[in-house]
Formats: sequence, structure tokens, C-alpha cells
Amino acid sequence: MLMTKQKRPAIRTLRGWALAVLQEAGAIQECEEHGWAQDRADPHARECAFDIARQDPPPRISPKAAVAAVATVLEGIGDTCPECD
Repeated sequence: MLMTKQKRPAIRTLRGWALAVLQEAGAIQECEEHGWAQDRADPHARECAFDIARQDPPPRISPKAAVAAVATVLEGIGDTCPECD
């Protein structure tokens, strides 16, 4: 069976790229009602996101900087939506 690697959409900022990687790995989810990113607290998904950052960083970004960007974005995301009660 022929397998192709799906190319990620073009992202304009490193933060946007990190958010996309975290969502792709399943480490974050979006609040269905308000759209805020929420941390799923899944250690396997987080490690998968860091692996993606190390192995496939954006063009002209070092793997170390990509991992740091994912970590920074993850630190800024809570596990609850600020607008939900």
C-alpha cells in the first residue's frame, strides 16, 4: 500500500506552528463553544508533539527552538476554558 505523508498547512508564526503541532498530536483541544485551546493533560500526546518538533521543525528553525516553542505554548494553555462556567 502506498503511503504519503500529508504536508502541514503553511503557518505564518512559530506560535501558530506550535499550536498546530500540539493539536495534531492530540495534546490540546478546542473548546467547542468558545474556541479556546485547552490542555488535555495527556503525557503521551505531549511527548508526540515534542517528537514532531524535534524531527520535523518548520523551515529555518532549529529542532531545539521548535521544541522550546511547543513548550512555551503548552505552558500558556490551561485545562479549562476561561469563558465556560
